[in-house]
Amino acid sequence: MTLTIVSSTPHKIIDGTYYAYGPYIREMNLWAKYVDKVVVVAPLSKIKQLSDIEAAYLKNITFIEVPAFNILNFKNTLRTLVLLPILLSKLYKGISKADHLHMRCPCNLSLLACFVQVLFPNKKKSTKYAGNWDPNSDQPWTYRLQQAILRNTFFTKNIQVLVYGEWPNETKNVLPFISATYYESEMIPFIKRDYTTRLKFVFAGSLVVGKRPFLTIQIIEALNKNGIQSELHMFGDGILMPELRTYVVQRQLENYVHLYGSQDKSEVKKALLDAHFNILPSKSEGWPKAVAEGMFFGCIPIATPVSCVGWMLGDGSRGILIKPELEEAVAQIMDALTSVDLDVMAENALNWSQRYTFNRLEADIAKVLDGSYRY
Repeated sequence: MTLTIVSSTPHKIIDGTYYAYGPYIREMNLWAKYVDKVVVVAPLSKIKQLSDIEAAYLKNITFIEVPAFNILNFKNTLRTLVLLPILLSKLYKGISKADHLHMRCPCNLSLLACFVQVLFPNKKKSTKYAGNWDPNSDQPWTYRLQQAILRNTFFTKNIQVLVYGEWPNETKNVLPFISATYYESEMIPFIKRDYTTRLKFVFAGSLVVGKRPFLTIQIIEALNKNGIQSELHMFGDGILMPELRTYVVQRQLENYVHLYGSQDKSEVKKALLDAHFNILPSKSEGWPKAVAEGMFFGCIPIATPVSCVGWMLGDGSRGILIKPELEEAVAQIMDALTSVDLDVMAENALNWSQRYTFNRLEADIAKVLDGSYRY
C-alpha cells in the first residue's frame, strides 16, 4: 500500500533524510509502519540546521515539495493565485500515487487538497482534523469551508474524518479519534491526594495570549488571597515570558509562582505526578494534550469548555470547567473545593485518560488504514 500524506508542516532534508516537527513525525511513523511506501506532499525549508524538537521519518519517503503560501494579506493572496497551478498539479501528482490519502487539516494546503480529492472518489482517504471541530465556535472561513467539504458525503467519498470529541448530528464519515498521551507501560494506579495541604497546580503550554497564562497566574494569586494556599508551576515558553516574569516580581509572587520555561517531557511528568491540579484556560484548542497528560496521572484538570474539552471532562465529572473571567473562575474553583468529591473526580480523570495510550493510537491507525476503524 502507498500512503500519501498532505501536510503543511515544514520539512527539512539533511544528508538525504527528511525531518520535521517531532510530535508530527512520531505520529506519521506510526502510520508509515503499516504501509509499503510513503509519499509526502509538504513545504520544504531551506534551513539546514535541526532544532531539538525535530525528528526524522523512520521509513524512506518520496517527497513532493510544494511552496509555502498563505492568504493573510492582499500581496500574499496574489502570490497564492500565481502559485495555484503549481500547487494543484503537485497535489494531483501526490494523490494519484496513493492507495490511501491522508490529509492533515486544517491548513491552507489541506483546503486545496480537499478540492483535488474530489477527483478521486474511489481512493481510500482519511483526514486528521487537528483543530476545533465545534460547529458553534468562531473559526476562519477557510476552516469552515474545509469542514463543509469533508462532511459532505456527495463531494467527499470513501473518507474517514477523524475529529477530536463526539459531535451530535454529524454525517456518518465524521468519527471521534483521540490522540495519545503516554504508553500503557507508563500507566499508574490511582493514588489519592491530600487536598487539605498547599495545593499544587501545573500549567504546561506555550506562553502566548491564546493559552491565557496571565489569567492562570491571577487565579493562583486570587486563591491565595482567599486563604487557599496554592502554588503554580508553569512549563513552557513564548512571547509573553518577559511580561510574566515582570508581573510575578512586581506582585511579589515568587514564593508560589514558578516559571521554568521549556523543559524536557520527563520534568513535566514529574511535576504532574505530584500535582493536585493541571490548569489550562485556553481561548481555543484542538486536542488539549496538556490537559489529557495531567488527567493520565490523576491530576484534576481545570479548563475552559472550548472545542472538545467539555466532553473530555465529562461536563464536569472529570474536571472543573471554568469561565475565562477571573472572579468567576476563582469562584468556580473554590466551589468545587468544598462541594465536590475530589478523589472521585481525580479517579474519573485518570481512568478516562488512560484509555487513550499510544498503544491504542497505533491500533486505531491500523484500523483506519484497513477501513475497519470504529470509535
